[in-house]
Amino acid sequence: MSASSGNDPEFNDVIPKPSPRRRPTLFELLAASGLCALLVALLLPATRSARPAARRAQCINNLKQIALALHNYEQAHKALPPAYTVDAKGRPLHSWRTLILPYLEQESLYQTIDLSKPWNDLANAKALEATPLVFRCPESVEPRNTTTYLAIVAPNGCFLPTRSRRLAEITDAHESTLMVIEAGQENAVPWMAPIDAGVPLVMSLGRTWKLHHSGGTDACFVGSNVAFLKATTPARVRRAMISIAGNDDEDAKE
Repeated sequence: MSASSGNDPEFNDVIPKPSPRRRPTLFELLAASGLCALLVALLLPATRSARPAARRAQCINNLKQIALALHNYEQAHKALPPAYTVDAKGRPLHSWRTLILPYLEQESLYQTIDLSKPWNDLANAKALEATPLVFRCPESVEPRNTTTYLAIVAPNGCFLPTRSRRLAEITDAHESTLMVIEAGQENAVPWMAPIDAGVPLVMSLGRTWKLHHSGGTDACFVGSNVAFLKATTPARVRRAMISIAGNDDEDAKE
């Protein structure tokens, strides 16, 4: 067949001619749009319910990392860090949160901090703004450089204001002795600040707290386990959790 066969009428009749593309009707467009809306309506509740669960899982992971860092600090120094360090005149300088930075893979940030000057000194202003994410609950709505993860500081609690606590001093079951608690939004503090949770704060846990998680709060224990404390947890149970050696009534008076 010659190249000119394309002009042959009989040849042209054999080749099907493409039909023009049909445009969807308005009814079809509306139907497709309605189907999409239905799928979104069905999937959105599941997405919304999954988000709080995922954020709480991250909060739990934060506390586990903090507990692990505290234990790594203890292995290196043979004691837990003090709640805060002080200068020669007894003035507070730095929180335990600053002291455990090297054990949270934050060595570079730690090296920028002048430990001889207070946490809120101008020399430490840049570090104060560089809040490690491990110190912030994903549900947090507080200022970016703050935290609600507070250590339990009490005479018979896990941390002491200026002295290191040896693990051997904690004779109660480690899995049920509080180490760090996630306080309410109203108790947020600058992450470098030497401010933590005393007995009254832990005993005030209840429905009046502006909690990040519905119905209670997360906390880590000396045994490195993390548990959810309901807002309705009885006072006597909280008292026992604070104590490291069974003197619950004595702590309750603090």
